Amino acid sequence: MQETLITEIKRSSFHDGPGVRTVVFFKGCPLRCAWCHNPECLSFDVETLFYPEKCIGCGKCAQGCYLGARVLCGKSMTADGILAEIESDRAYFGEKGGVTFSGGEPFAHPEILGMLLDKCRENKINSAVETSLFIWNEELFKKCDLVMADFKIWDSALHEKYTGVPNEKIKENFVKLNALGLPIIARTPIIPEIEQGIDKISEFLKGLSSVISYELLPYHPLGKSKYEALGRDFTEFSVPSKEFMKGISEKYAYVQR
Repeated sequence: MQETLITEIKRSSFHDGPGVRTVVFFKGCPLRCAWCHNPECLSFDVETLFYPEKCIGCGKCAQGCYLGARVLCGKSMTADGILAEIESDRAYFGEKGGVTFSGGEPFAHPEILGMLLDKCRENKINSAVETSLFIWNEELFKKCDLVMADFKIWDSALHEKYTGVPNEKIKENFVKLNALGLPIIARTPIIPEIEQGIDKISEFLKGLSSVISYELLPYHPLGKSKYEALGRDFTEFSVPSKEFMKGISEKYAYVQR
């Protein structure tokens, strides 16, 4: 039976779509955003996070670390196994809630994602997907109830510098997704040091009738400890002030319909 790597299944989330949601984090992403706060979701392989401050040197690593000094990241799961976890939370979803498939990049796991979207539809569970929109899969998009897509930087060369990929495909995929008529929540993480072209992004999105809202999200450095635990370099940016976020959101963010 086909399996894929999942880093976490988070329950009772209020920040990954409408209502109360269960969030399934897929492991593996084709982008390398300099500000990513989920570095454990980037690689498609199982990894170990090491937190030396928790280690007491007991020498029993092979038996499993009960103090959390060594954390294995990446659990192989089937679609049925993931669905069982989602189903156990159904009572909390209410009218607006459901499941959100996130990562990493869910569309980098098309077979399992397709099975899950089919099963959610069969079981009348609202399904949303968080995506970079770098990968296009029309068949799978048509199975989603809601798509939350990032538009990170307007200039393609700058986009490639900070994410590892150019953004022409992403712009094209926004247009193609819009044509499907699915509700889209577009989002941009705000990084003060980067000229992201928020005005151009906002104007572009206003021309897409399926974009129901455009959200600006403040950068935060909460992933720092995970970068260190993975032995990777961490690039820290400035955290935008509440006043800055309020001003830029009033100018460019919107709820269209």
